[in-house]
Formats: sequence, C-alpha cells, structure tokens
Amino acid sequence: MPASEWLLIVDVEVEPEVENEWNRWYDQVHLPEILGCPGFVQGARYAYETGESVRRYVTIYDITGPDAVAGDEFTSRRGWDGFSDSVRFTSRLYKRRTVQESKS
Repeated sequence: MPASEWLLIVDVEVEPEVENEWNRWYDQVHLPEILGCPGFVQGARYAYETGESVRRYVTIYDITGPDAVAGDEFTSRRGWDGFSDSVRFTSRLYKRRTVQESKS
C-alpha cells in the first residue's frame, strides 16, 4: 500500500497525574470524534517511553488534504477538553514528497 499523500502529526507530552484518564478520553472519545471528521481516513497512536516522569505520545492521521484540518467539524472537535493545563503539544501537516520534487 502506498504511503498517504497527507499526514497530520500530533505530538503530545502529558503530565503523569492525568495520563491514565487522558488516555481513556483520547482513545474512547477524542480519536473517534476526530476520525469522524470529513477528510480523516485513519489514525494511529504511539507512545514514546522516555524514562522520565512526563510521557510523550504521537498520533498520526492519514488525511485527504489540507481542507480536512480547515473544516468546521474538525475545528469544533479539536482541543484537549479538560486536559489543556496538563498537555503540551505540536501539530503539523505534512505532504509526501515525490521523486520529482526531491530532484529539483
């Protein structure tokens, strides 16, 4: 299967005191809500075990293009609910490079 042309990558550090509750919310509420938005094809979460007290997670979403993150549904569903004070994050939109682009 070829790689998706567009990816949305969300990288999050979460405080240990809310980690279990945050993971339940993310897996059971947030991820299904975001995947229900137009243009979101699939998503997968990964944990990075740093050995430190703060854990880091990344979610990789396959999306159909930049319009997916500009849509009203996504805009209304994005965010951290009651966990805003306990997470730090970055989110970036990536487009797959083609062979022709890498030669120029």
